[in-house]
Amino acid sequence: MLRGLLALLGAIAIIFSPTSPVFAFCGFYVAQADAKLFNRASQVVIARDGNRTILTMANDYQGELKDFALVVPVPVVLKQEQVRIGDQNIINRLDAFSAPRLVEYFDENPCDAVVLRAVPAPSSAALESAVANQGNAARLGVTIEEKFSVGEYDILILSAKESDGLETWLTQNGYRIPAGARSLLQPYIRQQMKFFVAKVNLKEFSRSGAQSLRPLMMAFESPKFMLPIRLGMVNANGTQDVIVYLLTPRGQVEVANYRTVKVPSNVTIPVYVKTEFGRFAQAMFQTAYEREGRNVAFLEYAWDMSNCDPCSAEPLTPEELRQAGVFWLDGDRPTHSLAPSRRPVRQPPTSRAYITRLHVRYTRDRFPEDLIFKQTNNNELFQGRYVLQHPFRGTATCEAAKAYQRSLPKRLEREAQTLANLTNWDITTIRRRMNLSSLDAIPFWRRLWR
Repeated sequence: MLRGLLALLGAIAIIFSPTSPVFAFCGFYVAQADAKLFNRASQVVIARDGNRTILTMANDYQGELKDFALVVPVPVVLKQEQVRIGDQNIINRLDAFSAPRLVEYFDENPCDAVVLRAVPAPSSAALESAVANQGNAARLGVTIEEKFSVGEYDILILSAKESDGLETWLTQNGYRIPAGARSLLQPYIRQQMKFFVAKVNLKEFSRSGAQSLRPLMMAFESPKFMLPIRLGMVNANGTQDVIVYLLTPRGQVEVANYRTVKVPSNVTIPVYVKTEFGRFAQAMFQTAYEREGRNVAFLEYAWDMSNCDPCSAEPLTPEELRQAGVFWLDGDRPTHSLAPSRRPVRQPPTSRAYITRLHVRYTRDRFPEDLIFKQTNNNELFQGRYVLQHPFRGTATCEAAKAYQRSLPKRLEREAQTLANLTNWDITTIRRRMNLSSLDAIPFWRRLWR
């Protein structure tokens, strides 16, 4: 059956430094907190320049393919040339490149004079039946604007006059409509949006040799820069996560109708977290989500795609960026279609692609509005980055080393407190995991009055 609220995408209704600045961003990359850490997480790639958009929807559908269907509100009627199959590997590359990352440093011998250097970064039959039922569709106020197949998907583009008519038509044509869908369909109808409806053609899927459903890409022009998530709430079961990778020629993208907040970053945490970074990342995000009032989009990464420091994955190549939907890397690619065009629309060439990674968690009773995005000229670089600072454990043979060892208990206690604050984990358990027996040397009043 359908897997919760988002089997394909958060916007889709599946119907069914160390603290010292001297280190900057150099360090050894250790691990990343990618989308796989979060259950019921959907991934969306939006490449946008001006009013031109290419939207890629990844899916994590679990269930019988014959039961799979989706409905996506779209701003315009899409033609077959504007829809194509995407590559899940490209979405995985974007995820790996932009995921929050763990880095580690090793303290040098305090007795040695060292020069700090930057560490180099690792470099269907359902379609036929629906079309046959066009007469009934008209009686219900539903119009089949377009019908076509792409890969293993049979696709309809619908418009509707009333939500109850659309709901009735979908039900009559074998789409399982969750309770409450009617009230959520109506706002999109009032906005004169269309509905992208897809089912799996089982014969084509078998012929494709694919092991799972592949992403769908769609290209269109519209002043609307948004992600419709309300339809997806209709069959929500618990919290849902959507991770959006926004690719633009310049600057960060923010959510205009909700707050955009940076995830906690650039903090030093205990070394033992290295072996359980995934658990840390989940707890840290949940804590931030609860503290920020929930109706928040979290910024996890913002960077020019041409470089990274530290790199959790290599930047995407120009060809990979094009596969992700970036259409502005040269001046003679079509801007409205995913198919070759005889008369392409020429745009000023540019080689720049800026990536913004936003992570949104929501429930059925949260986020009453769709996500409206806005492009900014903010070129600040940001990443969710968490630091492990390994203490020097050698023998103290000079005064500097002795002073360093005396300072360690206080530093390690700060790390323990930081971890507890970020995750709401029990501080006593954290101290025990850190083997902080050396804290016994701290005067009792400092523990009380710190």
